Amino acid sequence: MSEAIYPSLKDRLVVITGGGSGIGEGLTEAYVRQGARVVFLDIAEAPSRALEARLAHQSPAPVFRPCDLTDLDALKACFARIEAEHGEVDVLINNAANDDRHRADAVTPAYWDERMAVNLRHQFFAAQAVAPAMRRRGKGVILNLGSISWHLGMPDLSLYETAKAAIEGMTRALAREWGPDGVRVACIVPGNVKTERQMKWYSPEGEAEIVAAQCLTLRIEPRDIAAMALFLSSDDARAITGHEYFVDAGWR
Repeated sequence: MSEAIYPSLKDRLVVITGGGSGIGEGLTEAYVRQGARVVFLDIAEAPSRALEARLAHQSPAPVFRPCDLTDLDALKACFARIEAEHGEVDVLINNAANDDRHRADAVTPAYWDERMAVNLRHQFFAAQAVAPAMRRRGKGVILNLGSISWHLGMPDLSLYETAKAAIEGMTRALAREWGPDGVRVACIVPGNVKTERQMKWYSPEGEAEIVAAQCLTLRIEPRDIAAMALFLSSDDARAITGHEYFVDAGWR
């Protein structure tokens, strides 16, 4: 598949949360190929170190920073270190999430808090960390990753879907608040993306059912999500903010 090149992304500082595997790995690779300066955060060190090593020959090569995004003090310190070492962030991709299955009647207050911390809270505070410099410079892009799951009402994901629905509301609120200062905030809504993690949830028959429910008979891959992110974060999308953009092959 040929890939568009966006000259405006070259040398820009891009921070990707959850950038060590799955969709995040695809995002990291895609921005590196654009010539962006990429720093990716993840809690999973082994795959992240492997990705960093695999892309070490690129110029500039991506930099991995371990960070538990549910620890807000650690998150704040991590973003302060990035700014001190690499400069002000041009693009933030809020990708990190976890879609562990659960039954609504088994949810405890502690599990609720933990799931919101994993899937929602860090997106807000990561955006808050990069916004001052973006607003001061009059430009910057924040892309939040949502999910098709709550639009479809999928089973055993009540807290994940609650968090992902909230992300779309948060996106619109931040786009309105920071738009006058030149900061664009948008949301990407992936469908079912073929990653190693997702494959553990689906049998071949389950995969076939998903494809049959889509308008397009293909399996979405991380590169498809990355293609949307690249466009939205480039100067080509300078008039786009405050909305959600589906990459779901028409899944209904």
